[in-house]
Amino acid sequence: MIRKFSILKSDFIGIYARVQDDIALLPGNIEEEVEAELVKFLDVRPVKLFVENSYLVGSLTAMNSHGVIFPGTTENTIEPLDLGGRKVLFLKDKINAVGNDIVTSDRCALVHKNFSSRAVREIQDTLDVEVVKGTIGGIKTVGSVSVITKKGMIVTPSADEDEMKFLSDIFKVQVKQATANFGSMYLGASVIANAHGILVGEATTPIEIGRIEDALV
Repeated sequence: MIRKFSILKSDFIGIYARVQDDIALLPGNIEEEVEAELVKFLDVRPVKLFVENSYLVGSLTAMNSHGVIFPGTTENTIEPLDLGGRKVLFLKDKINAVGNDIVTSDRCALVHKNFSSRAVREIQDTLDVEVVKGTIGGIKTVGSVSVITKKGMIVTPSADEDEMKFLSDIFKVQVKQATANFGSMYLGASVIANAHGILVGEATTPIEIGRIEDALV
């Protein structure tokens, strides 16, 4: 299932929320009716919070079934949360918008090329997956230009065939090019998806919806 959606009156829904099949990390100031619709459509339990006193929860977190990663600067600001038994890492690195810089499944994680070796080891331990440094379409902020579920992955149209084959090999899912929100290559900012459904920004066109649904369902 796929439908158009907005959070805090924005089409760029992915900067505000981070979802898995069981839980959704949502900004503490999300509208109540929007929260209720998202929870029902994606069949998730909501966890509301602020990250660095920000409501950009999607951009500032990375998550799979094993772990959740927050910026290291938030270690003393985030209260204990029920994250479904996941490990929690407050990643201390010069790269700290971790949602933009990590794309992960339960099989593998692709991360920003400039993460330190220590950061890569900590990400690997927290998410319990192989961690690979790389780019998508030459873009280092790999989480901002891709979305992955258990069924497939969408990437920016600037990704070439070799990159898409590489991504398919490491994640073991089909990989297809797509845009959202009327031509935006920033899929991570525009799409929220799990095994239960797909939410896209309100500006996403019917053609874009078809391509996203074809890849992720």
